[in-house]
This record gives sequence, C-alpha cells and structure tokens, in this order.
Amino acid sequence: MQVAAHAAELAARHPRVCLAIGFFDGVHLGHQQIIRQTVADAHQHEAAAVVVSFDRHPATVVAPDRVPPLIQTLPQRLRAIKTLGVDGLLLIRFDEAFSRRTGEEFIRALARDFERIFSVCVGATFTFGHRRGGNVALLRTLGRELRFQVHGLAAVALDGDTVSSTRIREAIQAGQFDAAGQMLGRGYALGGEVVEGQRLGRTLGFPTANLDTSGLVLPPNGVYAAHAEINGRSHRAAVNIGVRPTLAGAPTVVAVEAHLLDFDGDLYGREMELAFVGKIRDERKFPSLDALRAQIAKDVAAARQSFH
Repeated sequence: MQVAAHAAELAARHPRVCLAIGFFDGVHLGHQQIIRQTVADAHQHEAAAVVVSFDRHPATVVAPDRVPPLIQTLPQRLRAIKTLGVDGLLLIRFDEAFSRRTGEEFIRALARDFERIFSVCVGATFTFGHRRGGNVALLRTLGRELRFQVHGLAAVALDGDTVSSTRIREAIQAGQFDAAGQMLGRGYALGGEVVEGQRLGRTLGFPTANLDTSGLVLPPNGVYAAHAEINGRSHRAAVNIGVRPTLAGAPTVVAVEAHLLDFDGDLYGREMELAFVGKIRDERKFPSLDALRAQIAKDVAAARQSFH
C-alpha cells in the first residue's frame, strides 16, 4: 500500500482510482464495508483502490474542546487499512488552511489530480468540507458532472445497535473488550510508543515499558494480563493502568505501564500494542512501597496464571 501526503504523488502511479473517504478511527465493521466496496469497484473498473484520510481527527483543528479520544494510533490505523487490500492511501495533513476548503473544492481538487475517478464510497451520514457543508447529496451532484458513482453506505448493525467509533470507545472505557473486538472485527489492542518513565518499576524490581497513549481512549484503571506485541513478536505481560496512588508525588495523568514477563531489553522508541487477556484487580493505594512491591509480585504471578 503506497502512502502519500499529496494526491499527485499517488496519481503518478495510480491515475485511475476508486476512492473511500473518511477518518476511519478504529477501522471498524462499518468502515471495512466502505473500504471493501471501494476495492470491489476498483476490480470492476481495473483501477486502484485508494483510501483518503487525515493525519489527525478534524476536531483537533475545528473544535479542539470536542476532540474524542481515539481508538487507534495512526500506525495502527494505517496497518488496519492495509489489511483490506487497498492500493494506496492519501493521508492529508488536516490543518487550519485545509479546514477552510469547501467540500466542493476538496472533491474537485481530487478530480484534477487523478486522471479518472470511477467511484467515491462514504458512509450515508458522511459530512465534509468547511463547516461540514458537504454531504452525500453534494457528492452525487458532483458525481453526475465529473462522471463518478457515489456509494453512501448505511451503517452496520450489531446486536440491534449501530456499530460506531463512539460505541466502541464506550465499550473500551467499560472494559468490555470482547464487545469492542466484535465491532472492530478483530481483537482490540491499545497501542503507543514506549517512552521514558520515572523508572519506579525498576526500583521495585519490576521494570516496565511506559506507553505514550496521549489522545487515546483507555480501559478502566487496574492491573491486567496482556499480550504485548513489539516488532511482530508477542510477549506476555502484566499491565498497570492508573495514577499510581501509592507513590508520593506521582503525576495525576493516567499512565500505562507494561512489565514484560521473562524479558530484558531496551524498548525505548518502539511501538507496542497491548491485547488484554483479562483483568487481575482494580487499582488501589497501598500503605507502603514494600506492600506495593509484594502486591506487584502477586500480580505478576496472577498474570502468568492467566495465560494457562
């Protein structure tokens, strides 16, 4: 899958395209339906299937106070899209200047950059452009002029309710990983880059990898057993999510720390994904560091047992 920041870069290799447009946070069952329709259209027209998406959630620019916590990191989102068999991905930088473009300007620019657009596939309620002035009706109007077909696909339902990124976030926040996975069409995994921490775990005898999960939706605070995937390799882990209330002066921001079982190595700067096996206990404050150390030893033993 070729990833490009400008349509002209993709058009040089893929001049004839079918497009799927959206942010696609989670790349859930509804998003997969849109992208698979695009892939099917591309096969029919002997064209390339191209996903058009954005490097950040549009609300980050147009409504900073209403930015939802995301389900995936950008690398996770790109990998999930790639598995659906698309040929290219146009990853547009969503900044203030881009936010001022009208929906019509956006579509006409794509039509100029690509030699031919055969179809555009979006969700039925999709809106785009300055102040969300564009919708499926506008796409159909432009499609008649520019000679492309428009698919405005209805949402996918599961257990009688619509599958949406919002519903998946709610399931994750409630610790309902199976429900989240059903809507995602794959197991839920929390991702992030391993960053420098306070090295408190090492002083307690249990070194941890601290994940940068800023901007992501998080499971409930507590201790979990999880599989930690790094560079395609899976490791068993005990994971703590919380504010570390036992430690004096600990930051109030929620931290995600993974202790990899039977592992010793430098992980800084690497991306890690955590697939949760089960919850071991809730977060709580202990009377001393010795009591905390003893409990962590029990947690690690419980995590080991979880994998059996």
